[in-house]
Amino acid sequence: MLVEYEGTAYYGFQWQKGVPTIQGKLEEAVFNVTGQRVRIRGAGRTDAGVHARGQVASFECESRLSAPVMVRALNANLPPDIAVKAACEVDSRFDPRRDALSREYRYTILNTVSRSPLWARWSYWLPRRLDTDAMNRACEALLGEKDMAPFTNREGGKKNTVRRVMRAAVERVGGRVLFDMEANAFLPQQVRRAVAALIRVGLGQMTVRDFFDLAASGETGKAKLVAPAQGLCLMRVNYSKIGFQYEDV
Repeated sequence: MLVEYEGTAYYGFQWQKGVPTIQGKLEEAVFNVTGQRVRIRGAGRTDAGVHARGQVASFECESRLSAPVMVRALNANLPPDIAVKAACEVDSRFDPRRDALSREYRYTILNTVSRSPLWARWSYWLPRRLDTDAMNRACEALLGEKDMAPFTNREGGKKNTVRRVMRAAVERVGGRVLFDMEANAFLPQQVRRAVAALIRVGLGQMTVRDFFDLAASGETGKAKLVAPAQGLCLMRVNYSKIGFQYEDV
């Protein structure tokens, strides 16, 4: 069974000693619903403190419950910080991480003079106006098959750091500045380091040319600043021929 869920930054995904995780809470819910002990496999890890609107995980069980019934049953056994949105049956060979075509992230900057207690948990407050046109011009340096080593940490630098970025764009919506990025996969801190560098462009502290040079440097961690985690959200994981079943009220 494949499920799509939302989760706040209170929970990480993977097991940590003494720390509640989405993986643990989902496994506990599946046991309460089916009586089976299962191992949840996620579509990937997120940085600590990052939210998820469309994270995906799979598990194997012998339950005959339909996907919509499974969604309702799991939600009845999950804490308020986690909610399963949809489910579908998949082949046992399906791997939610390796079979994903792309992931989509959004970073939200609250670009207003006054702070917002309502948005504090879900955005990064920046009271100086950003030049989104300059930021968008800089985003072009991120597009295509690129070495993302400058936008990751030492851990990420140990891996293959080349990623295919399909979309990187900045948009102002009212008092919010939204940065959306879609790629085949992401390195640790990739979006948050890119955002921090783009903010410097938007504040006039870095030129668009400087951003291009930074992105092309190939030096691990050259983008040293990391935007706060609470502004980042995993919006969606994309697959081929996966039919999640969503229910209307």
